Amino acid sequence: MRFEGTKSYVATDDLKIAVNAAIVLQRPLLVKGEPGTGKTVLAQEVAAALGAPLIEWHVKSTTKAQQGLYEYDAVARLRDSQLGDARVHDIANYIRKGKLWTAFAADARPVLLIDEVDKADIEFPNDLLQELDRMEFHVYETGEQVKARQRPVVIITSNNEKELPDAFLRRCFFHYIRFPDAQTMRAIVEVHFPGIKQRLVGEALRLFYDLRDVPGLKKKPSTSELIDWLKLLLAEDVEAETLREQDIRKTIPPLHGALLKNEQDVHLFERLAFMARREQR
Repeated sequence: MRFEGTKSYVATDDLKIAVNAAIVLQRPLLVKGEPGTGKTVLAQEVAAALGAPLIEWHVKSTTKAQQGLYEYDAVARLRDSQLGDARVHDIANYIRKGKLWTAFAADARPVLLIDEVDKADIEFPNDLLQELDRMEFHVYETGEQVKARQRPVVIITSNNEKELPDAFLRRCFFHYIRFPDAQTMRAIVEVHFPGIKQRLVGEALRLFYDLRDVPGLKKKPSTSELIDWLKLLLAEDVEAETLREQDIRKTIPPLHGALLKNEQDVHLFERLAFMARREQR
């Protein structure tokens, strides 16, 4: 099993190396990077490239590690006992399989995505150490020992919202997705907009990277936001010449709502434009 990228996902050489190293080592691949750099999509593309089923576990702030294994629905069992349902005599009827159990039981080797692991409580990664290491766990209610039929390809994403425990990091192969340079970004744009006018792309990228370089920007626009912006530019038939006349130090880019996502950054550019106009007087 080797990942060489796909037609719909531009993977750099170092990212391909990281994915394949994790597969060979049979360790989880921990992927970090700015939001919008394609961390979640990576798992989807790896599954597509390998012809493997994809199992997605999207972590929330309230998610507990136990939910990835299984959950015992005691409330449903109590309700059924009050109704005289015969199902109550088999506790297995009230065991709900989690994403890890589903991955362990899969007939074909799956790709398991644990998305945004840093959203959960700090103990969440530690609580999964043994299960990710040994690829098995015990179901206390039924006495069943669940073992993985084959070790899934595990991809874990993090937005660096909090530090992950050292014991967890030791068990992972780590890769940081650097923000794409202009050449890589052109390739990404071409995937989304085949045959797009290169002059328009050139001017849009110039403005985009100039915007990201503005000091004091609270949230830099990401790759996904650039794609949204280009889609709007095409829909509104904005010409490359219009963008060429733009200077982010003097005016906010057209359709900037696709790029700037909070009022502080909009006000920052308004102040820059105001100061530039004053200097010209």
